[in-house]
Amino acid sequence: MDKQHNHQEPGHHKAHDHHEQHEHHDGHTHKDSNHSGQGQGSHDHHAMMIRDFRKRFWVSTIISIPILVFSPMIQDFLGYEWLLPGNKYILLILSTFVYFWGGWPFLKGFYEEIKAKGPGMMTLIAMAISVAYFYSAATVFGLKGVDFFWELVTLIDIMLLGHWLEMKSVLGASKALQLLVSMMPAEAHRVKGDKVEDVKLEELQKDDIILIKPGEKVSADGVIVDGSSYLNESMLTGESKPVKKEKDNKVIGGSINGNGSLKVKVVNTGKDSYLNKVIKMVEEAQKTKSKMQNLSDRASKWLTYIALTTGFGTLTVWLLLGYDFVFALERMVTVMVIACPHALGLAIPLVVAISTAVSAQNGLLIRNRTAFEESRKITTLLFDKTGTLTSGVFGVARYESINKAIKKEEMFRLAGALEQNSEHPIAVGIINKLKELKVNIPKTEKFNAITGKGVEARVEGKQVKVVSPGYLKEKNWEMPEGSVSSEAETVVFVTIDEKVAGYIALSDAIRPESREAIKTFKDNNIKTFMATGDNERVAKAVASELGLDGYFAEVLPHQKVEIVRDLQGKGEFVAMTGDGVNDAPALAQANVGIAVGSGTDIAAETADIVLVNSNPKDIANLILFGKATYNKMIQNLIWATGYNAVAIPLAAGVLYSAGFVLGPAVGAVFMSLSTIIVAINAQFLKRKMKK
Repeated sequence: MDKQHNHQEPGHHKAHDHHEQHEHHDGHTHKDSNHSGQGQGSHDHHAMMIRDFRKRFWVSTIISIPILVFSPMIQDFLGYEWLLPGNKYILLILSTFVYFWGGWPFLKGFYEEIKAKGPGMMTLIAMAISVAYFYSAATVFGLKGVDFFWELVTLIDIMLLGHWLEMKSVLGASKALQLLVSMMPAEAHRVKGDKVEDVKLEELQKDDIILIKPGEKVSADGVIVDGSSYLNESMLTGESKPVKKEKDNKVIGGSINGNGSLKVKVVNTGKDSYLNKVIKMVEEAQKTKSKMQNLSDRASKWLTYIALTTGFGTLTVWLLLGYDFVFALERMVTVMVIACPHALGLAIPLVVAISTAVSAQNGLLIRNRTAFEESRKITTLLFDKTGTLTSGVFGVARYESINKAIKKEEMFRLAGALEQNSEHPIAVGIINKLKELKVNIPKTEKFNAITGKGVEARVEGKQVKVVSPGYLKEKNWEMPEGSVSSEAETVVFVTIDEKVAGYIALSDAIRPESREAIKTFKDNNIKTFMATGDNERVAKAVASELGLDGYFAEVLPHQKVEIVRDLQGKGEFVAMTGDGVNDAPALAQANVGIAVGSGTDIAAETADIVLVNSNPKDIANLILFGKATYNKMIQNLIWATGYNAVAIPLAAGVLYSAGFVLGPAVGAVFMSLSTIIVAINAQFLKRKMKK
């Protein structure tokens, strides 16, 4: 049958592997990475730090209570007097513990920042609490002035609380990635002859046979050798419906088995598994710094220098104006605390961590952060046709009988008998339709190929032929009415005992999601074009049916790069979608390269973004989510910088003459709140993706 039907075969999508690593950013200095492990190590370290800050906060707060109770300033403010013998020494001892033990994370961070020649948030906090502590200690031993102990300990308590709450928010940002990491089961059921043994995943080898029981997670990438079931792959591919899998179908490690029992031959384990590649890709994207991240880093660095300069400048100005040292010192400490660039430092990394992990759960794998953020600028989309706008499967669109004596189902069944031994796309399409209809296909006798025209055989005593339109022309038979309705269809005719009995129309069906996706692009003022290797007739039919802005037919893969260049030459910001192998030059040339893959093929080295499913709706989601991500970054940057622009002058005391003074503890509350607001705002991205 392969030689008898003239039709271009659907495209095939392949992909390359990808090697990545990760350094999780949480505003604190730590580096992790080792799988299975990689994400888990970062997660455990982060959870340990949260526990540490929580413990330091509660212990420091409990010890701060007697400091507040025995502080002369608090007693004077509340109108009571309760001084113990050696009161100032008791305050010094308790404050020393809070300073060195409660303030240890900040002092350690200060040392690491100075060693790395990158003063930042920890430097500011450490300097603020150190100046307050050592000045207060000096007043105990005779320096003229008032101690600063209660302000010091409440400042440390609030900073510890702020960091604890903020780190809990940061941990929420990495939970999406942790869900991916935790998807793999700990053990597998390995089949050895008649026995089934439970082994750790690390012990699995390629070509091992594993048993997947109903309701269990698939323990490795592989191919089904026995059984059938529906698998839930939603956490891996974004495909919400369970997917039917039977013998010879691929399965992905981490997907959840339905009611059937499966035996699977292992193909990929460990670092080569699909899930591991996705996790590595997500971690790499979270680590990669884009233009926005670099902007945020530069702003944080400058804010640190501004805070140090403003802090010491504030101290100097108030002293020159004749105010006492304690007041001037309080202004300096408040400026340094409030100016901590923590919110600014978190503004971008938090959004990055959430967007990349949530995208991966929805079938969007981001390899290039900058390209993802710039997807908001896309003005033109160039689509590959097969497998993206269309299903990539040559299927039966319709079939009709023109002989009243023969029902269309009977005509179709007899035609199917001739196609059951062919691998041609038309034959496969007809057989798949018969299987879907659960029709028993009869056997053939005296099978014969009609060169260049079709096939013939005897089926149940009848002489049946499946032939091309050319055969009808050769016989001077009329084309049945209604047999050709779309330029995108390929039509074959069925004859029974030398009479035309009916026709079967096949096509690479347009995906139902394509129309919705194209509408979304039009609503967002994005032009859509299609580049396909198919002929002009088919390309025109698909383009007009979807309402595309234009199409390029009979295009060879290497010619697509010229199309991209031409569009860019006209001032368009171009996104190209392709299979990542043949389309590599065009993907590299495009402003945003989007590789479409399927199943375990996860994508070209030249692509910026990989779609696990070849679904055009995912591209629409990508662009809209890219815009939402960029907007969140801008919102966080505006909040973080705007907060400092207002708070620093207040901390310095510009409204002192109007009777408004911001204390260090209140400044610490505002600083912590700004950080938590930035963290919570970033979390709203998850809702955007769900919409």
